[in-house]
Amino acid sequence: MTTILTRRRLLAGAGLAGAGLALPGWSRVAFAAAPTDKRFVVVILRGALDGLSALPPVGDPAYAGLRGDLAIPAGEALPLDAMFGLHPAMPGFKAAFDRGQLAAFHAVAIPVRERSHFEAQAILETGLGQGGGRDGWLNRALAALGERDAGRTVAFSPSLPLILRGDAPATSFTPSDLPSGSEDFMARMAALYAGDAALGPALAKGLEVQAMAADASHAGAERGGDMAQGPAQRQNNLAPIAAQAGAMMARPDGPRIAVLEAYGWDTHVGQGAADGQLARRLANLDAAMSALAEALGPAWGQTVVALITEFGRTARPNGNRGTDHGTGAAAFLLGGAVKGGRVLADWPGLKDAQLFENRDLAPTTDLRSVLKTALSGHLGIDPARLERDVFPGSAAAPALDGVIRA
Repeated sequence: MTTILTRRRLLAGAGLAGAGLALPGWSRVAFAAAPTDKRFVVVILRGALDGLSALPPVGDPAYAGLRGDLAIPAGEALPLDAMFGLHPAMPGFKAAFDRGQLAAFHAVAIPVRERSHFEAQAILETGLGQGGGRDGWLNRALAALGERDAGRTVAFSPSLPLILRGDAPATSFTPSDLPSGSEDFMARMAALYAGDAALGPALAKGLEVQAMAADASHAGAERGGDMAQGPAQRQNNLAPIAAQAGAMMARPDGPRIAVLEAYGWDTHVGQGAADGQLARRLANLDAAMSALAEALGPAWGQTVVALITEFGRTARPNGNRGTDHGTGAAAFLLGGAVKGGRVLADWPGLKDAQLFENRDLAPTTDLRSVLKTALSGHLGIDPARLERDVFPGSAAAPALDGVIRA
């Protein structure tokens, strides 16, 4: 599926420093070009992933009794160490762990104890210790990297994820249900606006990204079939979309930084344990990350993928065989540039007295430490700049050593 460029849409996009582009089948995939050959991908799991199922602490003696029917049996979890395993629907993650390309983090949280999706996701994306931020931490990281290439900024949509909003340019791609213009028509459009200082470069860049996306879409189709756009399909098409994103990022002239958003993790009802609703979503995510790695090819060795969510879920099941909004969560750094094969956690325990507000996994690590680890260790952003500009007020959440390959 391609996008029609109209003068109205182009005019709207040309006035935006950062507009959002979505690829079909995923709610949004936004790209940002950075002056680096390393790749960095942020996957936002919107709705609050249950870390006690995705990364079950099967070695904690209180786990099975606390979780009841939602507990992942120790014999079915994919073992990582004496304490933790992975959900059985995540064999790709386990293979990456065994290769030393996955570092898992537990009992992490945003700096504000917030159980509202809207507020928590805003804090997750701004990276601030309070609400109300208007630009995203990843956009500020682009500024710290020195990204100023406006020629790589394409605006097809008036909306961009908050994490990428700000002064630094970011690009996006929005699919359309309308048929695309013919090559002859688009060539004539490019010639018509070639002399326009604003529209000429914007249209040329738009056609370039459109062609890149069209080429990459074949990779996505081969790995997952048709990429339907409806909301009901967003959890069923992650692999082909991740493959398309990876194929675009693998190109020498492709983007280097990406944000992928996946919805559907708000499992209040019928969550399931080793099988069921959550298991299907985790299997989808697992397939998507494997497709991303395959599409990136040799560039996977220069890639870090951060998988983050706004908060965890309650330690005890609710009356609907699901879980409610919690606090402590799980996060992952995945990729060929990750020095993994381990779980990093200051584990608080799951006895009643150890729970946060008698209901949640207690958070012991600021999620910004995980993000700083990737930004400093992988992208080379100075730690002082991270604390001052990217995550202001985060001196108590330092980057972690030895997680990124030198």
